[in-house]
Amino acid sequence: MDHAYAKDVYRNNQVTTAPQKKLIVMLYDGAIRNLKLAEIAMRDGEIQKVNTHLIKAQDIVMELMSTLNFEAGGDIAKNLYSLYDYIYLRLVRANVDKNIEYIEEVKKYMEELRDAWEQI
Repeated sequence: MDHAYAKDVYRNNQVTTAPQKKLIVMLYDGAIRNLKLAEIAMRDGEIQKVNTHLIKAQDIVMELMSTLNFEAGGDIAKNLYSLYDYIYLRLVRANVDKNIEYIEEVKKYMEELRDAWEQI
């Protein structure tokens, strides 16, 4: 069996068998990882890599937005949606302006949210 294929199968099994809380934490982890990679690429002047990693982070934020349950979550879901919307727009601005401060700001929010979900 090809090593890369085995790794893909393992990851797929992790995602398909994980409880919802773990999936959300995994999404945060993915966003944070891509934000860190975008920061490194920004410092190295690798603009295409910055773009790639920020778009991946944007996609993750959109996924988080789409998973909100407004009926069950009430005001918390509404507030999270507003925060995710701000984060998403900030990522777009970071990508357009190539502004590392925006990336750092979003990374801080994502780390705080991830830590909060980890505590639940």
